[in-house]
Amino acid sequence: MWAYESVFYQIYPLGFCGAPFENDGNPEHRILKVLDWIPHMQKLGINAIYFSPVFESDTHGYNTRDYTKIDCRLGTNEDFAKVCKALHEAGIKVVLDGVFNHVGRGFWAFQDVLKNREGSPYVGWFNRIDFGGNSNYNDGLWYEGWEGNYDLVKLNLHNEDVIQHIFHAVEGWINEFDIDGIRLDVAYCLDYGFLNRLRGFCDSRKEDFFLLGEVLHGEYGRMLQEMNIHSVTNYQCYKGIHSAFNSANMFEIVHSLLRLFEDQPWAVARGAHLLSFADNHDVSRIASIIQDPKCLPLVYAMVFGMPGIPCVYYGSEWGTKADKSQGDPALRACFEKPEWNELTDFIAALTKAKESSEALNYGNFRSVVLTNKQCIFERKSEHERVLVAINMDSNDYTAHFDAGCGMAVDLITGENHDFGGGSLMPAYSAAFWKCER
Repeated sequence: MWAYESVFYQIYPLGFCGAPFENDGNPEHRILKVLDWIPHMQKLGINAIYFSPVFESDTHGYNTRDYTKIDCRLGTNEDFAKVCKALHEAGIKVVLDGVFNHVGRGFWAFQDVLKNREGSPYVGWFNRIDFGGNSNYNDGLWYEGWEGNYDLVKLNLHNEDVIQHIFHAVEGWINEFDIDGIRLDVAYCLDYGFLNRLRGFCDSRKEDFFLLGEVLHGEYGRMLQEMNIHSVTNYQCYKGIHSAFNSANMFEIVHSLLRLFEDQPWAVARGAHLLSFADNHDVSRIASIIQDPKCLPLVYAMVFGMPGIPCVYYGSEWGTKADKSQGDPALRACFEKPEWNELTDFIAALTKAKESSEALNYGNFRSVVLTNKQCIFERKSEHERVLVAINMDSNDYTAHFDAGCGMAVDLITGENHDFGGGSLMPAYSAAFWKCER
């Protein structure tokens, strides 16, 4: 699967393009802005992009009005097809957000229900509608909203017409935009029977079509099997990473990684390729969370060094700050152009290291050295062995351990490393030591 060897870049298009929050109905060709960022992505080493919602919606994209039409605030279907073609020509795969759990109040079938009530042929398209109740919009009927959010009308994924409507839309995305995968919004809420049918449908339409599920907590390995998809979001380690660096407690994140990935029967996601990230469109920017700015590059070293598929959120590669308390729009900013600094340089080096490494893409996980402020762990595959070493201390540290080899090359810097007499880990440093056999 191509995704297992990829580094993703996430863009939230409505924010990225500076679109108005409310759908004003005015068509603008804003999505073409992505074309100007392709050289930046290539320089960064990106080979896959995940777009948050791009289809016609009421406001933030997750309240869909039409699964077949690019949001007019972003442009036309022709505009987006042009963007996808350019991305593919640059060697970048395209994954779209599939918001199938719910739709917006502006969704055409729900509008028919509001107008025709019991006489609407689309009543069964929605999870629960009670014509004897009322909503906070004073509709004269009650319906189920996702987690109590009544701008998000929950679909009935047991209804065959709904399923076929979604499948028809997905087929259109493949035919019109040649997309390579779907990120399934709130996958933990979706019917597993629907997900299994979606997997079969997508597999029949395009080879190596990637399905990524948004999940928060739970047994990731079991969820992957029951959902029958390729990957899920690794929120467990997202939390563990920034907590470990802020509390100088590397035990927290390494123990999470052992629980998930250690080559032992009890590991709950052994062999899985989860989506790894430092931040995204739903959480505070990592530069606003990490208390010591010198640890920020080390966070990305952890994201790229641990098992998983790394994903970089647009703007965070140069250390943009934004806090969740400022509201979601603050997390989804519009930048005039991409920036480049030392952090971006470092992330580009990480992407190059991952691209060239079988062990970083497919290797298992074993903890080798672990202290409060230092960790060394092994990623070992059939043909390669890499030791990921991180020192978050303000002081140098010398690790004494059996490396299993005498020399290594650092995949980040290209420098040779001699394990004789102990391994020096400079203050605030990270290394990916590829061992010579």
